[in-house]
Amino acid sequence: MSLSSQTIGSFLESLGDKTPTPGGGAVASVVAALGAELGRMVVSFSVGKKSFAEHAEAHGLALEHLRGLAGRALDLAEADARAYGALNALWKLADDDPKRVAEWRGAVDAAIAAPRDILATAVEILDQLDVLRGNTSRMLRSDLAIGAVLAEAAARAAVWNVRINLPLLTDEAAAEALEAETAAALDDVGRRVRDLETACRS
Repeated sequence: MSLSSQTIGSFLESLGDKTPTPGGGAVASVVAALGAELGRMVVSFSVGKKSFAEHAEAHGLALEHLRGLAGRALDLAEADARAYGALNALWKLADDDPKRVAEWRGAVDAAIAAPRDILATAVEILDQLDVLRGNTSRMLRSDLAIGAVLAEAAARAAVWNVRINLPLLTDEAAAEALEAETAAALDDVGRRVRDLETACRS
C-alpha cells in the first residue's frame, strides 16, 4: 500500500514493526509533507482577505507549490523504500557475486540520492515558508514557525540517511564531498529556521 493511501494509524503501526520499511526515510518524507501542508494551511486562511489582497497572486502560487512539494515528499518515501530494498537484497549476496558486483555502485548511489532529494525538498519547503512571513495572518505565526521546524526536522533526518550510506562508497573523495555538501546545507537550514522563528515571535 502506498504511503499516501495509508491512515496515520496504519503507518505508525507498520513503522514500529520489525520490517525494514517504512523507516527513517519514510519518516523524513512524512515530516516534510506535514511542514508543507501546514504552510499551505497558513496561506489558505489568508486567501481572500482584503488585508492581503496585494499578495493574492503570490498566495495562489504558494498554495500550488506547497501542495506539490507535499506530494513530492510522499513520492520520495516510495523511492527511498525501493532504493533501500534493492541495496538490502544485494547486501545478502556474497561480496563476489556477479549480480552484487555489477549492481552495487548503482544501488548505493540510489540509496544516497533518495534522501538527498528529500533534503532538497525540505529546503524548497523552507524557501516557500520564508516567503510567507509578513504576508499571512499573524494569528497563524505559530503554524508558520512549526512548518519551518518540521522542514528542518525532515532535512536533519534526510542527512542522517545520506550519512549512513556514505561509508558504502568506494570513492572516498566523493563521500567527503557529499558529507561537506549535506553538512553545509543543514547548517544553512538551521540558520534560516532560527531566523524565521525569530520573525514569527515579533
